[in-house]
Amino acid sequence: MDSTSDNQSFDEIPEATLLSHNESLRPIIGILLAITVVLAAGYLIALVIEENPFGVRPTSEALEAQSVYQDLVQIDEVSGDGTGVKVCIVDSGIDTSHPDLSGMNLVAWQDFVGNQDTPYDDQGHGTSMAGILVGDGYIEGVAPNVELVIAKALSENGSGEDSIVAEAIDWCVDQGVQIISLSLGGAPGLIPFNPFSGRDSSDAASDAIDLGIVVIAAAGNDGGPDDDGDVAHPSSERLVISVGGTTQTGEHWSGSSTGDNNGNLFPLILPRSEPHQKPEIVAPAESVPVINNQGTWQLVDGTSAATVYVTGAIALLLEQNPELGTNGGQASQDTVIQIKQAIMDTAKPTPTQDGHDDDYGYGMIQIANLLDSFL
Repeated sequence: MDSTSDNQSFDEIPEATLLSHNESLRPIIGILLAITVVLAAGYLIALVIEENPFGVRPTSEALEAQSVYQDLVQIDEVSGDGTGVKVCIVDSGIDTSHPDLSGMNLVAWQDFVGNQDTPYDDQGHGTSMAGILVGDGYIEGVAPNVELVIAKALSENGSGEDSIVAEAIDWCVDQGVQIISLSLGGAPGLIPFNPFSGRDSSDAASDAIDLGIVVIAAAGNDGGPDDDGDVAHPSSERLVISVGGTTQTGEHWSGSSTGDNNGNLFPLILPRSEPHQKPEIVAPAESVPVINNQGTWQLVDGTSAATVYVTGAIALLLEQNPELGTNGGQASQDTVIQIKQAIMDTAKPTPTQDGHDDDYGYGMIQIANLLDSFL
């Protein structure tokens, strides 16, 4: 191929022409180099300001989403951190090596799947949920100073036997927790009252609530055309707080399960009344920033994440009002109902909403309003 478009060889270009081109380019090159130095210096200064200058960090999209959701649920309007409240998360475990968990207060661990003594998470879901509650890095937990209890009941593929979940809930109760968070769920048995079906997670959750422990569970992610007609089990239990999901604009997230509050014969669902209509409350569920078991961050969808936002809200409430929790010595089923009533009264409904909505519950959780209602 010819080296010039006019078929003239490079050697034939007069020396004076080459020199004149170099002279004309020199000022331009100097300006470009100066701009590059300034930009590089500015970038380095920005990095040094960060806690982890040369490490991996969440995307700007993730950090912006976190800020949006913090505003939606009023996290920035409260000052508590969950001190003195013990919370149990039943999930796939926890990866304690993530940098955003460096300051967490993990007080108990039990593995109902692999019987390992050292905490781990071979699925990642549990780590993500723990970060929403107790993250102290890029991900800022709702109640980062709670006493965290972890029960691994879900396996590497994210599934688990309901009887194992029930066993894990019972163990949480034995640890003296005030809150049990269940970012899990499934379809209840077609005959849930079958006396031969054995003890399930609904039985365990109900027994915990009888002792005054607040149980929060995911409404489920089968919303839309595939919705099975009700929220997931065990959030379908009367006194369990069932949590649906919203988008970053505060609208109903389409994947969030719809509640059936009018009753059904098959499967048997009794009509529900306030403040127990399902779901009771909604919280962030679409493109939620979380940590994972790879030491990094990601965005996830699901009412699992929404559940932990509400878990954090209740932890802040019990920190402010310890008499409402089991550590205050006065907790009972009645105090759980009192908390549920307050959630209903302080939630933020949609502009056109009148009463309970089968998708949106009583509204978006409003943490500051909830805490103020007990002052």
